[in-house]
Amino acid sequence: MAEIASNDLPLAGVTVVELGDSASAPFAGQVFAALGAQVWKVERPGTGDSSRGWGPSQWKGSGAAYHALNRGKKSICLDIKEPAQLADLKRLIFEHADVFLHNLRPGSVGQYGLDAESLRARKPELVCCEVGAFGHVGPMNSLPGYDPLMQAFSGIMSLTGEEEQAPVRAGVSIVDFGTGMWAVIGTLAALFRRQAKHQGATVNSSLLETAFAWMTVGIANYAADGHKGGRHGSGIGFIVPHRAYTASDGYLVVSCANDRLFATLCEAMGQPALAKDARFATNAARLENRAEIDRIIGECLSRQTRAFWQERLQAHGVACAPIQDVSELYAHEQTRALGILGKPAEGEIALVGLPLSFDGQRPPPLSSAPEIGQDNGRLAELLRRPAANDR
Repeated sequence: MAEIASNDLPLAGVTVVELGDSASAPFAGQVFAALGAQVWKVERPGTGDSSRGWGPSQWKGSGAAYHALNRGKKSICLDIKEPAQLADLKRLIFEHADVFLHNLRPGSVGQYGLDAESLRARKPELVCCEVGAFGHVGPMNSLPGYDPLMQAFSGIMSLTGEEEQAPVRAGVSIVDFGTGMWAVIGTLAALFRRQAKHQGATVNSSLLETAFAWMTVGIANYAADGHKGGRHGSGIGFIVPHRAYTASDGYLVVSCANDRLFATLCEAMGQPALAKDARFATNAARLENRAEIDRIIGECLSRQTRAFWQERLQAHGVACAPIQDVSELYAHEQTRALGILGKPAEGEIALVGLPLSFDGQRPPPLSSAPEIGQDNGRLAELLRRPAANDR
């Protein structure tokens, strides 16, 4: 897939200052960088971003997660507890930033004068994006929070896992990354409004609110009739069949969102009579007889390989996909065709790029994640120049 020139990216000319740590705010910052913004990442002296120490996989002395979340940025090392360095950070924001992005706890931002009210009193056109844990208001707004806590608190874990087994967390940080996405969406909306009204905004996003968003259907079901849902393993509570089945060489997920597709599945399996059986003819009936229809489908699919069933079901128009591990995904021809894995130079690792294209062109791979404070000299030079010269 062709790539867009960096100076043609949608956010070319926008400057973001990110005081983010761990996953949610850094992910948002990396999205801004991938869209063309100049992103200044502020790291604590010594250890830097927490994800530098995450394991088990390491690359160039830092956790692979750090490289996954912080490419394309400039790293400056500032101790905001030290007045002169805090003053440098504020100068960077006041003189050069369009966006200030952070995930500091509410009490600490005010302590250092980095809260949106203080910053926007000095620079009204600034967009301040505050990424929180439990939200910016309410009795829990000052508590720390992490992805697993929000999957627990929001009810996501009550719907995840096998029936009669312990709840489990989704294997990837869906709340962290989702919060980063909402932070970007809100900030882009604020920047768009700023073009017309010439004023900034305070954008608030939080892990808990993101978890609520992912629970949209579950909450609607409860609001409608008090149904709290339940755990259905690889399936879901309101569509059958819509889960993983065991083929002869691994797992295959089969999804039939309506009765017509179920009938098509039955035809593909060589058992068309199933679609006329009163126990299975409608989705409501299949929900009542979930165990039995899952048993029948499972026995049928177990007789052939994943590849056999993929070819057969897809030929009939039935949605299906094998459960792949990361190595299979990394090597798959569809992954290569999308061009979503990229590296900035030889000797680097190929990582996931922005899942967007513009006019058929994908933003280019971002430069490698920076070393701690590698751009402090560039910051010192920038602050010696007039504010208009940084773009």
